[in-house]
Amino acid sequence: MPSPPAIAPPVAARSKQPRRCAWCGREIEDASTVGRKRRYCGQSCRQRAYENRVALERGGLPADAVVLTQDEREALSDRLFQVRCAAEDVATAIAEGASATELRALLDELVEFAKEAEVLH
Repeated sequence: MPSPPAIAPPVAARSKQPRRCAWCGREIEDASTVGRKRRYCGQSCRQRAYENRVALERGGLPADAVVLTQDEREALSDRLFQVRCAAEDVATAIAEGASATELRALLDELVEFAKEAEVLH
């Protein structure tokens, strides 16, 4: 007697987390359910990632290295400084007994700065 056919495991539900560009970190909208998933938000990010890979190969740098221009590094540093200052503002407000409304406004600002800081421009 032949064995019953194997039952395929259920397809995993798609993650609710938005997909991010492999270069800049921006959210990628999945316009199609057919084919390979996009890795980059646009052609410019795809090109920059290619240029980065080529530069790494020529320079003998590790494959996971990220090359930033001086301006890009300074801009990232500035955005991280904004995050730190906003976090310090929240800590100060808590220590001074700020209202829930004031804390909500400060936390909203902190979240915005953190979102900006995670994106490599």
